[in-house]
Amino acid sequence: MKIKVNGKDQSIQKNAVSISDLLKLNKVESIEMVSVQLNGNFIDKKIFDKISLKENDELDFLYFMGGGEK
Repeated sequence: MKIKVNGKDQSIQKNAVSISDLLKLNKVESIEMVSVQLNGNFIDKKIFDKISLKENDELDFLYFMGGGEK
C-alpha cells in the first residue's frame, strides 16, 4: 500500500495498518504529544487504533511544542 506521510511517499507492506501501527513503524516517540491529520482532518487519539489506512491516504504528524517569551 502506498501512502503519503508528511508530504513523502511511503510504501507499507502490510494490508491492515492503523494510525497507531504507522506511528510505531515511523518510530514516533511520545505519541501523546503528536496530533495526526488524515486526508486533512484531525483524528482523535482515542481512535488511532480503530482507523485502518487505505491506499493513497495522506497523513501529517504534527508536533506541538510549548514555549514562550523569556
